[in-house]
Amino acid sequence: MDEQQHATACARIIDTYRGGYFNDRAWLREAFGSVSRAHFVPDQVWWPQRGEDGLYPLIDRTLDPERWLDAVYSARTPLITQIEDGAVTPADGATASNAFTSSISCAAVVVQMLHHLDPQPGENVLEIGTGTGYNAALLAHRVGARHLTTMEIDPATADRARRALHARGVPSPTIAVTDGESGYAARAPYDRLISTACVQQIPPAWLEQMRPGGTILTPVATPFGDDALALLTTDGHGHASGRLVAAVSFMRLRSQREPRPWRDLGWPRLPDYELTAGPDGQSVRQRSACAPRETS
Repeated sequence: MDEQQHATACARIIDTYRGGYFNDRAWLREAFGSVSRAHFVPDQVWWPQRGEDGLYPLIDRTLDPERWLDAVYSARTPLITQIEDGAVTPADGATASNAFTSSISCAAVVVQMLHHLDPQPGENVLEIGTGTGYNAALLAHRVGARHLTTMEIDPATADRARRALHARGVPSPTIAVTDGESGYAARAPYDRLISTACVQQIPPAWLEQMRPGGTILTPVATPFGDDALALLTTDGHGHASGRLVAAVSFMRLRSQREPRPWRDLGWPRLPDYELTAGPDGQSVRQRSACAPRETS
C-alpha cells in the first residue's frame, strides 16, 4: 500500500474504537487524511516493545521501507524517536534500562487528544512538546500557523521539527526552544493549551496564561499505573477544573520527572475509596467526607 492507503486504513481502525474520535470532527478527519504523518517521522525509529534479544527493535526506512510505513500508521503503537535525551543513538542497542525521552504518539491517541481539545479556526493555541512536529502540523491546519505556538525543550528535536514543517511549504508556527513548564507569556493569553508531555502537577504558568473559559488538555500522572488525560476549563484567574477523560501513557515533562508524594499532588488515599459489588457488577467511588476513615 502507498501512504494514502495506509492513512485511510488507519482511520478506519480508529473509527472502530469506542468514543468515535472522528465523530463530529469533520475537520479532524480531513486533516488526518491530508497531513502526511510519514513526513514527520525520522527514518530510524525504535519499536517500543522489546524483541527476543532484549533490545528495542530499530526500524530503518532505508533498509525496510514497507515495515517502516506499516509502523508509522500503526494505530495503537507510538514510535520512539529519542532515548536517554539523545545519549543512546540508533547505532547503539537500546535495552530495558534505557528511558524513552521523545516519541511520536500513536495515531489513535493523536486523534483522541485533538478530538477532546477541539480547537476552532483562528484561536490562539499553545502546544507543549513539539516533538516531531506532526501534532503541530495538524493544529496549524486547523487554527492557522500564525495562531499556533509550540514549545520544545530539546534544540535538536526542535530544529528537526522546524525543518519538517518548513518542508511542507506552508507557514510555520512559532517554535520556542525552552522548558514548556513556564508556558510562553509573549503570545498569551491562549484559548487552548495541549501538552504531549505528562505532568504531575499543572504548572501555574499554564493557568495564568489562559483566557477565561479556555481549555487545557494534558496527561497527568496518577497513582494507578496509567496516566490520565485531563480536560480542564480555565477561569482566567489562575484556576482550572475539569475531568479525567481517558487512560493514556506519556513521557514526563523534563522538569517534573522527579517523583513527588501523591498526597502532595492532591490524590486521595486508598482508604478514601469504597467498593460496591453485586450481581450486576461493581463500582468504585470516593467515600463521602463524613464517612469514618481507618488509620494505620
